[in-house]
Amino acid sequence: MVQWAGKIVQAYTLKNKGASKGSSQRCHRRTIFGSTKNHSVKGSLKNHLFLTFLWTSDPCYSFYGVDGSDCSFLIYLSEAEWFCPPLAWRNQSSHPTTSSLTKRQRVGSGKESLSFMRRRMRRLAAQWAAAARRLDERLRGQYREQKRILVHVGFLTEESGDVFSPKVLKGGPLGEMVQWADILTTLHVLGHNLKISLSVKELQGSLGVPPGRGSCPLTGPLPFDLIYTDYHGLQQMKQHMGLSFRQCHIRVIDTFGTEPAYNNEEYSTLHGYRTNWGYWNLNCKQYMTMFPHTPDNSFMGFVTEELNQTERFKIKRDKVNNMAVVYGKEASMWKEKLLTILHRYMDIHGTVYYEAQRPPEVPAFVRNHGLLPQQELQQLLRKAKLFLGFGFPYEGPAPLEAIANGCVFLQPKFSPPHSSLNHEFFRGKPTSREVSSQHPYTEQYIGKPHVITVDFNNSQEFETAVQDILKEKVEPFIPYEYTCEGMLERRPNSTALIWAPNITAPACWPPLSALRLFLSPEASSCVKTCRDSGLICEPAYFPFINNMEAFNGECFQQKEPLLFSCAGISAKHQRLCPCRDYLHGQVALCRDCL
Repeated sequence: MVQWAGKIVQAYTLKNKGASKGSSQRCHRRTIFGSTKNHSVKGSLKNHLFLTFLWTSDPCYSFYGVDGSDCSFLIYLSEAEWFCPPLAWRNQSSHPTTSSLTKRQRVGSGKESLSFMRRRMRRLAAQWAAAARRLDERLRGQYREQKRILVHVGFLTEESGDVFSPKVLKGGPLGEMVQWADILTTLHVLGHNLKISLSVKELQGSLGVPPGRGSCPLTGPLPFDLIYTDYHGLQQMKQHMGLSFRQCHIRVIDTFGTEPAYNNEEYSTLHGYRTNWGYWNLNCKQYMTMFPHTPDNSFMGFVTEELNQTERFKIKRDKVNNMAVVYGKEASMWKEKLLTILHRYMDIHGTVYYEAQRPPEVPAFVRNHGLLPQQELQQLLRKAKLFLGFGFPYEGPAPLEAIANGCVFLQPKFSPPHSSLNHEFFRGKPTSREVSSQHPYTEQYIGKPHVITVDFNNSQEFETAVQDILKEKVEPFIPYEYTCEGMLERRPNSTALIWAPNITAPACWPPLSALRLFLSPEASSCVKTCRDSGLICEPAYFPFINNMEAFNGECFQQKEPLLFSCAGISAKHQRLCPCRDYLHGQVALCRDCL
């Protein structure tokens, strides 16, 4: 579009050069590249055909009134793309709009995936309301600006294939829908003005994008301050917003995270990190993860249903010490050898979906309940002593739900750790993060007695872990950052290095009072270096330490800010790591952040 726009602008300038003021206010229907002293008839015809082909290449041009004539070209260029000055004789208020494309849709209508989300919102409504009141009392006087937010759930659109909705009733992955339901609730409870989009047509209508393939720009300012979406939605916006695509407004819900090496398009292409999902050149804090496993990204999270005192008393009273529930709704996840060992000590229950008969992979001694509604699953977990993971799915919400209901989570250790370099599930994902167990967050941030991580290839170690679990008395537990209040709150030593006396530290958030500088060993990431000192890596501090005054000896600076990385590793270099403290149970915030 820009190429032929330039030709038209040049022709428009030549045509009106020397014209009277009166004649310049009229547009005559004739071919722009007509026969003149400087253009042969053959050349003008060729140019005309070229322009005719281009304006018909995308329906958005005809939507704005382009019909192949001089007048329509000039009107479009002056009112839609602003290449030409405004035409005085035009009625500027007559420009077409896309408001007719907007269609209101209630969350939970139609698809089973949306019904699942609606049921979750309703079930937890009282907890959200109570959490909002507590947070308001605790942070009274702190102003939160109301924003206009578009939430476009790309993976549930028909255009992306919507592979999730048909699986909801068959035990398919629900973690993404749990998180999206909680994100919508969080933004609503915080008072933001929300618009929800669940199809490309709704996306176009909400943004004011004309129909077509994105060759035309928006004719007014973006009607939203922020846009929450996922990788599918990001691709859809790029395709349909075209010239109006502005990345700074976007927040990408990204379950497993995106590391800087994959996010920077040039670097990822040159160094073999290019995948189908990365390369968007966003600030990596615009990617929002389910767990705080990647400090380079933002931690969005979700919530785990909380228990009142009556429910906690019933759990304590009704716990069955020799009852286990297997974490695996798909029959292919089950491992009979380990189940045989477990069956010596416990009655085993499962929730595997089946249509007509017991799945053959599930041993006969397992009591399989089939796929259970969420409330019935909660009741099952409240009776059980053990929740057993077999290595898949990775990093889902179910283990936190089990721990919240008083279960011990027993999971496998991965040796070597799983990653995109050695495991098919992670291959193609924009991260090299090494996953040390089925659920690294529970292993690292919760641990014993609620979480036991052992080598499942060692039968004796597995059996010993089961025996130890039988002896333990474990109370229900929820990390604060996975409560409603924690999620709402998050959305508004001697080896450490210090700032040189002559360097003035500028203001930032998190406040620089939380900064602790550490020099990493070779072949170690800043994630590990900070964690080894009981801290967390904070990418927001990189710009403040990426200067020669912060170093002594031979050193290199990072010239590309998009490549600042907590996760990066090099066998040849040591890294100057910006670490910070954090609140126990709220890793996203430092001690001075509230």
